[in-house]
Amino acid sequence: MILKDKIFLITGIADAGSLAMYAAKEIVKNGGSVVCTGLGVSEFHTNLSDRAASFLNKTFIDFKASIQQELGDARVDILDVTLEDNVEYFAKKLTKDGVKLDGFLHAIAMDKTIRNKQVKPLLEVTRDEFCDTLNVSAYSLIRLTHYLLKHEVLQKGSSVCSISYIAAEKVTFHPYRNMSIAKAALERISIELADELGKSHNIRVNTIRFSPYMGSKAGTATLTNEDIETSDKLSPLGNANPQDLAFEVVHLFRPESRITGETRHVDGGYHIMG
Repeated sequence: MILKDKIFLITGIADAGSLAMYAAKEIVKNGGSVVCTGLGVSEFHTNLSDRAASFLNKTFIDFKASIQQELGDARVDILDVTLEDNVEYFAKKLTKDGVKLDGFLHAIAMDKTIRNKQVKPLLEVTRDEFCDTLNVSAYSLIRLTHYLLKHEVLQKGSSVCSISYIAAEKVTFHPYRNMSIAKAALERISIELADELGKSHNIRVNTIRFSPYMGSKAGTATLTNEDIETSDKLSPLGNANPQDLAFEVVHLFRPESRITGETRHVDGGYHIMG
């Protein structure tokens, strides 16, 4: 029970198949507790169309149902990292409720340039599409950390972890363009934060690159069965499974570690192949 009495924020859970969900369950198995965030309609969403409001409401209902099914009475909150006021409000709310975090998992990503498994050529990506993806998938790590520290929610000695993949470094046979750049930025941000936060708050910051995975909504939107089969054949140990990722998250979250500024590969060795 290496995480006994520890509390961790888990972002990016969409449903039971989300990688973040596996991490959350493993944290609980190891004695910790979790605060889970998902998209929904907040007081900071203004001028929403009926369609957008309906989508966000359904998303939050599904999110809460998956949390209840897999994690019981774990706390859930609405968090939209595109709305700065929402991010600060969330941190203030945790402070008001006396919640002190021992770390958090950043598993948030968005790329509107991917549709029906088709990746938009980089030369056709608009400035808004590029900036939106970078904002949600990378910059959000900075702002979320900022407000959690500003309102004294994230404690000294905490651990921050984010989820990435090999396309942040290499062009792969399952091509990503816009998102790859955002993930590369996320990894670089993690390194810079590891330096800053290690010196100022003894906080560790690491990133995990995981195998191609189709069990989540993000995976099914971008990958094919052939992609998964190919990576499984190329990886010396075969594809990693979500539980492997969960084990690594718990390992990085354990107290008193000296691991920081790392990009960890949980991919069966896929990253060494060509």
